Amino acid sequence: MAGSDDVPFDLPEASSEHAVLARFRLGGDGFGESDQGSRVFDAERALQAAVSAAGVGEVDGNEFGGGEVVIFAYGPDADALYRAMEPGLRALPFRPAHVVLRYGEPADDVTSERIEL
Repeated sequence: MAGSDDVPFDLPEASSEHAVLARFRLGGDGFGESDQGSRVFDAERALQAAVSAAGVGEVDGNEFGGGEVVIFAYGPDADALYRAMEPGLRALPFRPAHVVLRYGEPADDVTSERIEL
């Protein structure tokens, strides 16, 4: 019989998920001009490759609408994630643009930092 200290399996240690949220203004009021979507998708693939190579998290997609696009990335360290992504984010020509580094889960009262691109 298992004692009170025995656990049927190892539970992963709870870790805080940080985020990098990059917001770019696109042309027009909707989903951007015709070539902007493909440029964002190409940049997103390059960002994922950089993030994977650095082993700092994952690029988790995007959201288009209202003349903007937001690229979402998550990992255990927002600063490390941003360092891996910064060259690719700055290479996108759409402005105005900014990045929010979120240091924890969205439901928590967490610190965030805004960086203009």
